[in-house]
Amino acid sequence: MIDQTRLLKALMSVIDEGIHVIDSDGVTVLYNEQAGRNDGLTPEEVIGRHLLDLFPSLTPETSTLLKVLATGQPVPPREQTFANYKGQRVTTINSTLPIFHEGRLVGAIEVSKDVTRVRELSERVAGLQAELLGCRRRRGAPLGGARYTIDDLVGEHPAMTAVKERALKAARTDSPVLVYGETGTGKELLVHAIHAASPRRSRPLVAQNCAALPEGLLESLLFGTARGSFTGAEDRPGLFELADGGTLYLDEINSMQPDLQAKLLRVLQDGRIRRLGDAAERQVDVRVIASTNEEPWAAVSAGRLRRDLYYRINVVTLELPPLRERRSDIPLLTEHFLAQHSARLGAQRRPLSPEVERLFQIHTWPGNVRELEHALEAALQLAGGPEITLIDLPAHLQRAAAEHGLTGQAPSHPPDRPGVIPLRPDRVDPAQLRRSLAHLERAAVQQALEEADWNLSRAARILGLPRQTLQYRIKVLGLQRPDR
Repeated sequence: MIDQTRLLKALMSVIDEGIHVIDSDGVTVLYNEQAGRNDGLTPEEVIGRHLLDLFPSLTPETSTLLKVLATGQPVPPREQTFANYKGQRVTTINSTLPIFHEGRLVGAIEVSKDVTRVRELSERVAGLQAELLGCRRRRGAPLGGARYTIDDLVGEHPAMTAVKERALKAARTDSPVLVYGETGTGKELLVHAIHAASPRRSRPLVAQNCAALPEGLLESLLFGTARGSFTGAEDRPGLFELADGGTLYLDEINSMQPDLQAKLLRVLQDGRIRRLGDAAERQVDVRVIASTNEEPWAAVSAGRLRRDLYYRINVVTLELPPLRERRSDIPLLTEHFLAQHSARLGAQRRPLSPEVERLFQIHTWPGNVRELEHALEAALQLAGGPEITLIDLPAHLQRAAAEHGLTGQAPSHPPDRPGVIPLRPDRVDPAQLRRSLAHLERAAVQQALEEADWNLSRAARILGLPRQTLQYRIKVLGLQRPDR
């Protein structure tokens, strides 16, 4: 029979999380080695001692373990900064639960992750941000941080055109903006474009991903800290102060904890912030743009986005369509990324093979525009022939091609005449059919150009294509005016 005590000890020694269990008196009865590494102590030092003897900076009100003992209610994941009895400062993320036996509260258990180094590095980065911005202000250097404009949003699909038009209108106001779009649709690019088109363009654009940091650290980064607010804290401005006069972009706002969302709401309502541990309030002039990668009302319904905050930031909503819903923009995006990365990599600019073009039109693009860009960047570095073929694409796209029956194999028999590929009526080979269609496309485009005397706008109308799509097809097909 398995010795349950030995099994428990073995399990406690190999897991990555710290485990700290106290009894109903607050005395430690179980404490694993990982918890010791998190707290700067050893199990021998901790087991059998009262929690407040080990961590004198805590109180019954600030200790999550003692709070659970007092209330019998669990405490969800929360950042906690404290010092052990040796004076070592520790920051952990803790989930704390009550322990009941036969209906009676007999103790509490805490599962912790050490984020001390993460906080130190983040505090350092925030301090450097403030120092850099202060230096730029003293030198009179430009503060604007937008790297993109509305012209960098490539697309002629009606949904994209509508988004760009609404974004330019929103840029002229100071109202909060909520941007919604799946991962990879270009939310950050759109935020930069709004800032660049706004009267705040010469002021800072400061961005923060709300999902990247635990609640306590995110709060200190947003609002700043006052000296002594926690062990080692210094006077430091937060992102709201750094963005004063400009724009603060909060990405994945639906991942922000509800308590912090409430504090953000108060800033949006009165334009005043208070640094952590400080009694004084500071006035800030900041335009907030938030984004979410899930439908906003679904986030509200699921409790991930406060209803009151949603109504406050939902003054202007911009929804970026996924790539699968604007497939007509794929040729434009392809040409844009091929030109961009060919120049950057010093690589030969190559067109797509018919098989790759077909795949791009039927693939679902779960990673959206970002997936397309990275696929083309990788293909440019791998392609060795005159065009980008299926074997030059990332593995997941090659698998998708195989699922759709697409192959990049050369024909087994050469055509009877150059440029003309005969079709056998008894058996149609898919690759042969695609080559025939490519030949027909070339002939149709050539005819339309000749009828329009190479006026691209007129030829595009004849073919029923957007002008930019026609330009792309001319390059892919290698067509040139006779007089050139």
